[in-house]
Amino acid sequence: MKRFIKSWLAASAVLLASLSSLVNAAELQLQTYNPQQQGIFPISSTLITGPHEAMLVDAQFSIKDGEKLVELIKQSGKQLTTILITCGDPDFYFGLQPIVAAFPHAKVIATQKVVDHINATKAAKIAYWGPILKDGAPTQIIVPQATDSRVFKVDGEAVELHKANDYAAFLWIPQTRTILGGVGVVYGQHVWTADTQSVAARQGWRDDIDAMLALNPAKVIPGHYIAQMPSGTTALTFTKQYLQTFDDVLQTAKGSAAVIAAMKSQYPAIAGEQSLEMSAKVNTGEMTW
Repeated sequence: MKRFIKSWLAASAVLLASLSSLVNAAELQLQTYNPQQQGIFPISSTLITGPHEAMLVDAQFSIKDGEKLVELIKQSGKQLTTILITCGDPDFYFGLQPIVAAFPHAKVIATQKVVDHINATKAAKIAYWGPILKDGAPTQIIVPQATDSRVFKVDGEAVELHKANDYAAFLWIPQTRTILGGVGVVYGQHVWTADTQSVAARQGWRDDIDAMLALNPAKVIPGHYIAQMPSGTTALTFTKQYLQTFDDVLQTAKGSAAVIAAMKSQYPAIAGEQSLEMSAKVNTGEMTW
């Protein structure tokens, strides 16, 4: 009888451990908020949730959209532990103010490169964008804390930061085989190239997209996109081909007007004409950025 009880207890312990493991390994859920044409930029913010915890990736441009993220987080019912900002451009972090106010215990972090970029440009960015955003502009700029971490956890599941010091840094979630493309992945609009002002810089960007493709992702969430979320790796192939086309056009076109006309001819039905115009002027030397 004692032997039976011991065997039963041992079997029960194994069963409980297995059940606990299954609970801990519950699949991460992703919810992406993108204001689309209601926002100045169609920037993606993604909430990653497990059974108990949540992590927010990027925080929107307007504090009004930041407030919508607050509601999304509250509706999840999960504890927000981390807010990761993947880029130093203001559409990735200006919306932090209401989120930090609602969740003061969540860590707001970014790589040292992103933090340095924010600190170097935040005054000029709010001076320019504040009047445009109007009551959507932050009254306080939240600067993330620098982190050296490259792997973050949501209920024990890994969220990996790849190519952290590159322009096209991205997140990889092994469990769901999902890429969060950040600033380096675009879909449905002209790609902003004013921050990558050389052939080498854009080649490095394409190389990073190849690194994303090599992971064989099941899903890719672009940092900026218009209309429906693209399926599979569509956004990666779109961005890579756009960059190659842009470089090809730059080799032959004389002046920004010719670049703009050629790119519109190649991509007649996509949004973001202002991004194309400024990128063309910068990359032909007609404008300093």
